[in-house]
Amino acid sequence: MDVQEVLHMVGGEGETSYAVNSTFQKTGTTIAMKVVLEGIMKVYNSTLPQCLCIADLGCSSGTNSLLVLTQIIDTIESVRNRLGHPLLEYQVALNDLTGNDFNTIFKSLPALYERLKKKKGERFGPCFISGLPGSFIGRLFPCNTIHFVHSSYSVHWLSQVPIGPEDNKGQIYLAKTSSSSVRKAYLEQFQKDFSVFLRSRYDELVPGGHMVMTMLGSKSEDPFSRDFCTLMELLAKSLKDLVSKEGRSNHQEIFDVNWDPNDDNHNEGFMFDNISSARNAVRCVRAVTESMFVHQFGEAIIDNLYQRYTEIIAEHLSKENAREKSKYVSLLISLKRK
Repeated sequence: MDVQEVLHMVGGEGETSYAVNSTFQKTGTTIAMKVVLEGIMKVYNSTLPQCLCIADLGCSSGTNSLLVLTQIIDTIESVRNRLGHPLLEYQVALNDLTGNDFNTIFKSLPALYERLKKKKGERFGPCFISGLPGSFIGRLFPCNTIHFVHSSYSVHWLSQVPIGPEDNKGQIYLAKTSSSSVRKAYLEQFQKDFSVFLRSRYDELVPGGHMVMTMLGSKSEDPFSRDFCTLMELLAKSLKDLVSKEGRSNHQEIFDVNWDPNDDNHNEGFMFDNISSARNAVRCVRAVTESMFVHQFGEAIIDNLYQRYTEIIAEHLSKENAREKSKYVSLLISLKRK
């Protein structure tokens, strides 16, 4: 499977859409926001550009697509006005694969422009937002043109299913039971993709430019330890070496987000129910994975597939201590171009 041709989040604003079922991603983005704003402020203060160029890689669609951008503009404009700096123009590229629902984003832009105009007034410069379809595993922009790159829960995707190993039967991902040849093939594919990704961003960022990434990963330094269960956990082993070749890491952090994004320990009114939590968790997964299953098996099985998946997750969550263990591990990395 060529993932770049098949993968896309569920579009629109319906019950199973990514726009409706991306609370988990919003939680991770909110946690990462402090690091994002620190990074963009360092770029602005060190370069004082006339036009601040921002790229969001893997933007998808829905309210999350513009969440980081609005926070960046609010922060920059507050500092700019306080220091009496001249008007600043914003150029923003929202990137995702060609199957992404860019139309939903575009429909939301007039309302965003109106809010910015009303809130910022005449002391707010032009803001140009465009969609850029294509894979970020490779070049997207001219050299030395981007000040800040943001990517949330996108970089862990591989460009393709690794070629070669065929002994991973019974699994749809890299699992504990996968053979050493399968593990090696997935690791090599990730290292190849991520190396190209980092080299491309290095070429595109201006000197002193920043990039902040949030992605799924693992707390274990050994991706083949007993808690190893998914492709994403390969990041823990290979990330450090690859990053060191392409820039300086300013910040690295690991945090957890519940499978059920509504199961927030700070939400005192939340009452845990394994069936409801299973439904919430599966909606998030379906919004991300449905396109690949439709490509392989057709649409007829989809509802039954995710219904059965809900039953299995509910059974898992009913077990003792399962709720405490049912969390996504997220890696947050901030890099500065040398």
